[in-house]
Amino acid sequence: MTGNYLLREDNDSVATIIMDTPERRNALSSQMMEALHAELEAIATDRTIHAVILAANGPVFCAGHDLKELKTISHCDGHAALFAQCSDLMVRIVTLPQPVIARVHGMATAAGCQLVASCDLAVATQSARFATPGVNIGLFCSTPMVALSRNIGRKHAMRMLLTGDPITADQAWQMGLISDVVADDMLENVTQELAEKIAAKSASTVKIGKEAFYRQIEMPLNAAYDYASSVMTANMQTTDAGEGIGAFVEKRPPTWRHE
Repeated sequence: MTGNYLLREDNDSVATIIMDTPERRNALSSQMMEALHAELEAIATDRTIHAVILAANGPVFCAGHDLKELKTISHCDGHAALFAQCSDLMVRIVTLPQPVIARVHGMATAAGCQLVASCDLAVATQSARFATPGVNIGLFCSTPMVALSRNIGRKHAMRMLLTGDPITADQAWQMGLISDVVADDMLENVTQELAEKIAAKSASTVKIGKEAFYRQIEMPLNAAYDYASSVMTANMQTTDAGEGIGAFVEKRPPTWRHE
């Protein structure tokens, strides 16, 4: 248990964080974002956790910002603080040493869609839907746009942002917003299997690779290759790299130190 907003379930080296305010459609209120950020901070330094699943209870994955909360804030500084808090949460997901997999059902809208886009992987049910409908209420999804436009093509992103129309899970997969589409009754099993597969890898190697992925993707081509070469050189010096290569040559399973 992690308070009134989240549940947490640990299964060996996989931690599942479950948003648990279904009566509010798991909206990203300031309290929900604070709870999520705190839980991720705790996981970041927990060497026993090698992968994270982000899930939700109720019929909706996440409806985005709590519009009632936004409406009650009467000053610019309050709105700025709330949007900054949301941005910090999304950055924390990206910079977390462990991979984060969104387990998506129902609707993921606005900042909820941003949450999915910020995760490293996303498994969604066939019936899941995704949208950035802020334009329909006069509040363009500008911060969700940051994560969305870094996952899918510009024309696809702009269509979602300008129309607010929802897309299906199959469309989201084709666009690159999610990594897997599964039958509704297979969501938990498939996501858990994927998390366990990743968690079984060398934790230090996965950490190195995740950080390098997000750093190089924003660089010019030559700079990206220079950076990636330096990362591989440093990676080669680690104990797990030596163990993994040795195990491959010797045709045996590797024993990771998770250093």
